[in-house]
Amino acid sequence: MYTSLLYDVQNGVATITLNRPDVFNAFNNALSYELQDALQQVAADSAVRAVVLTGAGRAFCSGQDLKAAQTDEQSTFSDSLHQRYNPIIRAMRSLPKPIIGRINGVAAGAGCSLALACDALIASTDASLIEVFINIGLVPDSGSSYFLPRLVGSLKAFELCTLGSKITAAEALQLGLVNQVVAPAELDAAVAALAARYAAAPTKSIGLIKQMLNKAGAASLDEMLDYEAHCQQIAGESADYQEGVTAFTEKRKPVFRGE
Repeated sequence: MYTSLLYDVQNGVATITLNRPDVFNAFNNALSYELQDALQQVAADSAVRAVVLTGAGRAFCSGQDLKAAQTDEQSTFSDSLHQRYNPIIRAMRSLPKPIIGRINGVAAGAGCSLALACDALIASTDASLIEVFINIGLVPDSGSSYFLPRLVGSLKAFELCTLGSKITAAEALQLGLVNQVVAPAELDAAVAALAARYAAAPTKSIGLIKQMLNKAGAASLDEMLDYEAHCQQIAGESADYQEGVTAFTEKRKPVFRGE
């Protein structure tokens, strides 16, 4: 049982909710380790075919709980990242299932990094993102220095990281940081619709696509052509491919099982 997050599985969708609303879902030790565990559960559960990651209350995640960090005298900054944050980001990016970020409020610091590590982001108009590290004399971590320039370019990434400027949901959409922005009252329905679509999709293909796009940022064209052939062979041997072809010939909608 978790003390700092909520974990629920319904209709093939696992919803992980950071649950420290009194501190805007800031990370303490318990939350960081529980999130690692929840991601391991998601990876091990074949019934889960899509993930929704969100925060309780008015925030997505405000980053590190600075008060909690001040009482953790034995941990260095480096140790904290290697033990608490980096395993979360690695687990998210290696998970062969889509992760939808439901950005209901502020995503700051490591919370912004957490959002950027998702595969798709739907934001409320109340949401905002901010690389707040510079405001306390630190540098971006938890993957922000990797994700941000790839999404917005190096010039804009430098600006956002060095000025610590808040990005509204509308600005995030314009910059390509989120996929969709909706009114707060429409957020749950929009997220549920996308999650249901992914939960009914050919999960193995989505996992392979995720691996391919992860690799593409540091690979040559020749390497990607070879890797595409490798992944296509795996996809072509899947039960979902057989179902897709059968459904096409029978002129019906395919029923994928993620196998």
